[in-house]
Amino acid sequence: MRALTWHGKRDVRVDDVPDPRIEEPSDAIVRITSTAICGSDLHLYEVLGPYLRPGDILGHEPMGVVEEVGSGVTRLKPGDRVVVPFNISCGDCWMCRRQLYAQCETTQVTAEGKGAALFGYTSLYGSVPGGQAEYLRVPQAQFGPIKVPETGSDERYLYLSDILPTAWQAVKYADTPPGGTLAVFGLGPVGQFCARIGRHLGADRVIGLDLVPERLEMARRHGIETLDVSQLDDVPGTLIDLVDGRGPDAVIDAVGMEAHGAPLGRIAQTAAGLLPDKLAQALTDKVGVDRLVVLKAALKAVRRGGTVSISGVYGGEVDPMPLMEMFDRGIQLRMGQCHVRRWTDQIMPLLSGDDDPLGVEDLRTHRVPLGDAPKAYEMFQKKEDGCVKVVLAP
Repeated sequence: MRALTWHGKRDVRVDDVPDPRIEEPSDAIVRITSTAICGSDLHLYEVLGPYLRPGDILGHEPMGVVEEVGSGVTRLKPGDRVVVPFNISCGDCWMCRRQLYAQCETTQVTAEGKGAALFGYTSLYGSVPGGQAEYLRVPQAQFGPIKVPETGSDERYLYLSDILPTAWQAVKYADTPPGGTLAVFGLGPVGQFCARIGRHLGADRVIGLDLVPERLEMARRHGIETLDVSQLDDVPGTLIDLVDGRGPDAVIDAVGMEAHGAPLGRIAQTAAGLLPDKLAQALTDKVGVDRLVVLKAALKAVRRGGTVSISGVYGGEVDPMPLMEMFDRGIQLRMGQCHVRRWTDQIMPLLSGDDDPLGVEDLRTHRVPLGDAPKAYEMFQKKEDGCVKVVLAP
């Protein structure tokens, strides 16, 4: 089959690789019909290279049609249309029974001290072949895949794999009070959904912040107030002034470790990437740093007693945090990988009707053949051609 594989920093290629096969009774094989590029895939394209090997198959936002199931999978059959969550969970361990699916004890990558295994996401999370391919082996298929209706465009359901439940969790964690104000830093795909879900779940005001014109315009189409941070000298101060001199009740950081405007963090990440993999892994594991400009702005902007919810991926170990200010102001902080299956039953009714209350069909800006994936990665990273979300068609 054809699959997108990693070969080095900013070097991904579409290669011929062996077809996946059933290896365990709980496996399924899914023929991929659509698979998206996630913002966190760009971390693999840049700073997380030391945890990849040439030939690793990328991608963790796939959907398709079941081709084959193992003997232990009874809830799926060939021909079922499914979305595959990015984290791999069994549904029955101690963590899964508490709906902490991103911490599944069956698939935890204990050798690396990490949570549940992820598709297409480095040795830290199990080196499981990803879904930017023609076919995907799905472990723990007795629980993970989400059956979706046979009708409707792929884009109606595809985002259940990651970014839609990730945004839903971020908004739930933000816990904006009824009639309150939610600010969303970063209007990439997750941030777009955070803003829309925030409005849907009852926030009176939602303010989205970004510096890419196409992202700001997309948010405005969905009734979101926007701020172009490139035009602001003091982002937290502006938000505080806009919201009663106190600041938003809740703030979501939908950006993460590669924020703009953090030159020292960028230098540290770049330097680590130039080292041999073993040294880079050790350095990242012990003294890794992030670009914290967005997180610190979120912490300074939120009102006293408010909540900051982090959905952007971070990977640092020694990041300095303004703990005195956080403590004094009584800020609550929530974060973590999304527990995808915890939220999908709540989201599904919003996707299966005739309307589209979350605007899922107004997110994808580019749909390209799998063979054009290397160019699509470059375009997405550089934010060229109005790119907000790329869907690949194997």
